[in-house]
Amino acid sequence: MVDAVVVDDSQFMRIQIRGMLEERGLTVVGEAGNGKRAVETVLDCEPDVVTMDVKMPGMGGIEAVERIMAERPTPILMLSRYTEAGAETSLKALSAGAVEFFHKPDGEVSPSLVQYADDLVETVRVVADADVTARVGTTARDGAALFPESAAESSPTVVPEVETPAGLPPTLVIAASTGGPPTVESILSALPGTAGLRVLVVQHMPGQFTGRFAERLDEHCELAVRESAPNDRLGPNEAVVAKGEYHTEVADGSGEMLALSLTEEPPVHSVRPAADVTLGSVADAVSGPLLAVVLSGMGRDGAAGLERIAEAGGTTIVQDPEEARITSMPERAIETGVVDHVLPAADIPECILTSVREMA
Repeated sequence: MVDAVVVDDSQFMRIQIRGMLEERGLTVVGEAGNGKRAVETVLDCEPDVVTMDVKMPGMGGIEAVERIMAERPTPILMLSRYTEAGAETSLKALSAGAVEFFHKPDGEVSPSLVQYADDLVETVRVVADADVTARVGTTARDGAALFPESAAESSPTVVPEVETPAGLPPTLVIAASTGGPPTVESILSALPGTAGLRVLVVQHMPGQFTGRFAERLDEHCELAVRESAPNDRLGPNEAVVAKGEYHTEVADGSGEMLALSLTEEPPVHSVRPAADVTLGSVADAVSGPLLAVVLSGMGRDGAAGLERIAEAGGTTIVQDPEEARITSMPERAIETGVVDHVLPAADIPECILTSVREMA
């Protein structure tokens, strides 16, 4: 049984969300119409999960998330139209400690939310299973906050100097889904801009969020980070975030610059971009050293791709499921039997760099 608290400043929306959850077997143990009351309700009811509106009078959703995570860490799903219109706000919510976001269509009072009821309830169940006790809001090296409000608010990440290996530069693919964005940042921010890495990040996100996610990563990483684009070319010390709603593939990986292509082929594992698509194209097309990392997420995306990377002679790394917010993706990857390293997120950057040194 999953106990939920519903937070929204619209009474209509609270009634609607309560009905959708309870009709599908969840128990709503409390409601709140603003952030202050949300914190009090969570402390009183001790739910398994919270659905949280973003924009509310008085204390808003993001501040409420911060307070809840400080006083009683609880899995939180952000639910608001503002998560679509304001990708920045959604990323701030993840930074504050929320596990995932879900689009509430057409404003604050919207009958159309009902048509997404099954997806909403499934997402609530996934978020309820998230482990929010792990300290994920730090970088691997210096403890600076992930997704800081400005670069001035965080200390620069200390990274070692690593010389670019001889021959073709190494290619790294990072796969993540629910619970993954803070860990993606912790890893990328700990990688130096001198290792020659060509990095492809496949983070399951809608198309309106991946561009801003890439911008935020670029602000806090030594690597040059951008969203993938049609006919893009990826060079050493650069990273791309796979554009949402498209698969990102390597069309030609025979030279120093990887030629990328974006396709609208059907979703794989119900997601697009899918890590398995990117990893398979890397294994088929890329010359030179290969590395692949699978992080927190629901489902099995990345497992088959790791097998392809292993067959191509690459190094495979998986986040330890015991510290992943959502364990499915790491567990399915480990079950393949091809994983070289199972590590806490904080140890993954050094493992990547050690592998690069051994490839030199």
